[in-house]
Amino acid sequence: MADLDGKVFIVTGGASGIGRATVELLIERGARVALADIDDPAGEAVVAAAKGNAIYVHCDIGSEEDVKALVARTIDTFGALDGAFNNAAIPQAGLPLADVSLERFRQSLDINVVGTFLCMKYQILSIIGRGTKGSIVNTASAAGVVGVPMHGEYVGSKHAVVGLTRVAAADYGKHGIRVNALVPGAVRTPMLQRAMDNDPGLEPYLNSIHPIGRFSEPAEQAEAAVWLLSDAASFVTGACLAVDGGFTTI
Repeated sequence: MADLDGKVFIVTGGASGIGRATVELLIERGARVALADIDDPAGEAVVAAAKGNAIYVHCDIGSEEDVKALVARTIDTFGALDGAFNNAAIPQAGLPLADVSLERFRQSLDINVVGTFLCMKYQILSIIGRGTKGSIVNTASAAGVVGVPMHGEYVGSKHAVVGLTRVAAADYGKHGIRVNALVPGAVRTPMLQRAMDNDPGLEPYLNSIHPIGRFSEPAEQAEAAVWLLSDAASFVTGACLAVDGGFTTI
């Protein structure tokens, strides 16, 4: 994807899992990256391996001031912003809907929905203000297109991410900004790996609910995210790309 050479992207939640894999793949393909996260040691470690092609910015995406500062720092450092992978989120509580506390429900909305909104808002304003084109990818989830038991607040928030993605695509296509959603199934992130280490039956179960017979590695999601960010996907906007091993087909 030669079109990524020299381009500048923001990746939120870039210190681990899908975000880290995407940062690494973007850099491998010639892009420069502003990695945003709240895990400072992990984020700094990813940047240290990037050999000058990435910066780390501590950013709580639920904070408008943090998000504004992230976009400003990216442009101050690299002189441009060509797109973003809005991947940061908090996971599900793993409880039936009526057992989820109001505090946890609001936290899910504040990070997964409001945070994604804030990121898109200031990324879009920056791209338009500079008179350039851009591509934004938001991490939704299979839980953003189907109902998943024990994921109530997460399902609600990720359905909202899908809706925001489609509206932004409709609003800003005329400005040359494409906005799409990545829809993963289960992915071997550090958090999921810890859960599987504590529950030997979890990995076979997750394999069984994906028709392809297994769940995803972060690098597979990164390939899809980078494709959507690239000009290879130049006529794709408002899409929800299911990279879920067939999970949403059953």
